[in-house]
Amino acid sequence: MLPFSASSDDDRFHEECGVFGVYGHKDAAALTALGLHALQHRGQEACGIVSVEGENFHAHRALGLVDATFSSAAVMDMLKGNKAIGHNRYATSGDTILRNVQPVYGDLSFGGFAIAHNGNLTNAYKIREGLVKKGSIFQSTSDTEVIVHLVATAAEGTPILDRLKQALTIVQGAYSLVAATADEMIGLRDPYGVRPLLLGKLGDAYILTSESCGLDIIGAELVRDVRPGEAVVVNDNGVEFVQLLPQQSKRFCIFEYVYFARPDSVLENKSVYHTRRQIGVELAKEAPCIGADIVVPVPDSGVPSAIGYAAQSGLPFELGIIRNHYVGRTFIEPTDQIRHLGVKLKHNANKAYIKGKSIVLVDDSIVRGTTSRKIVEMVREAGAREVHMRISSPPTKHSCYYGIDTPDSAELMANRFSIDDIRKQINVDSLAYISLDGLYRAVGEAKRDPENPGFCDACFSGKYPIALTDHEDGRPDKKVSSLNEYKAART
Repeated sequence: MLPFSASSDDDRFHEECGVFGVYGHKDAAALTALGLHALQHRGQEACGIVSVEGENFHAHRALGLVDATFSSAAVMDMLKGNKAIGHNRYATSGDTILRNVQPVYGDLSFGGFAIAHNGNLTNAYKIREGLVKKGSIFQSTSDTEVIVHLVATAAEGTPILDRLKQALTIVQGAYSLVAATADEMIGLRDPYGVRPLLLGKLGDAYILTSESCGLDIIGAELVRDVRPGEAVVVNDNGVEFVQLLPQQSKRFCIFEYVYFARPDSVLENKSVYHTRRQIGVELAKEAPCIGADIVVPVPDSGVPSAIGYAAQSGLPFELGIIRNHYVGRTFIEPTDQIRHLGVKLKHNANKAYIKGKSIVLVDDSIVRGTTSRKIVEMVREAGAREVHMRISSPPTKHSCYYGIDTPDSAELMANRFSIDDIRKQINVDSLAYISLDGLYRAVGEAKRDPENPGFCDACFSGKYPIALTDHEDGRPDKKVSSLNEYKAART
């Protein structure tokens, strides 16, 4: 039987992962825990920190949230050293079990090595097969461990940066990495820059983080984004930038601006909040709603776009739906009748502002459609006269293979139905999505350049910039999470 809240939890795009690192601060682990807390939205399944004290590495990993995992003084006292890296996990590859929780650590020939990874390798299973045949023994089903084995099997005496270069020349996919040795902290982005990674500074200490909100929580300043294919090497001599891999045509994930990143973050020199607000402005230009009374966001991700839509339309913005922020996943197994009410665990209609009104309901996306249908039903029961839905992303027709947990393409509503069919199924009076060109205008472009779009928009366009080797070869992609499932899929 499904968890109580599964109907709403499974009808969303789930966050990917968050990475954080500190070099040169006496409270490195504590700062890393704070950074992971700020990045909690990027993964809620598990978290971990590895700290470095001289030649000694200390680790603590657990299933669950950051505040529960690192609230113990005994745990934090164990994580000694002036260097630390951390990871928040949402599983896009590998089971949700403790052995898959990052950072991954190994004692290699040159010493300790720890690594945390945000993204997804699209040829991990192919590489893994070859490594296993050569004698490698894997301890997890995470694709991150493939990188560790490639680093470990480089020729004796090869410097760590060269080992990483050799490893990353072999792997395909999207990744932002934070790694630590006894002497250095290293940050890396894939040559297309799909996943975010930023460098910051706190006094004499250097910080690596998936988003700028991780810097804000500890009072650090943003230095700059790590560039595609670039390595940032931090040691006692300071910081060095190395173009480790040839930079390709940039393909930063545009969905970071639509949904994943925190609205108070700045990524690629763009304010996430401002961009989401501009999406609403463009959406109102493309799909106005004549005769509507108010604009209502589906909280929380729909709020900035709804503000932009309301401002452009000249309509009042109202919190017509209130979100309960204190609801987590529960494993009660209720009756079907009670489960049907599950959406109300998180959302409740603000009847006084909805009754008798024609409302524009703004949300960030429609995945399977089950949550949208129930929210529409809820506001109609609250007395809404008309419900017009506006979506601040184009129709999502294709699955992501680069580190975002999305359903298979066949499960995506926009892949199977026309917009008018979706409108009928979720029971709204009108439905409109922002166009792909409109989305690009919101991020500051004139329109989408089909030859060089500058962003990864494969979930909308179906144009994948990085080879999907495992998927195309019939190997399991991110949807097949365990090695046993993988072997079964191959046979």
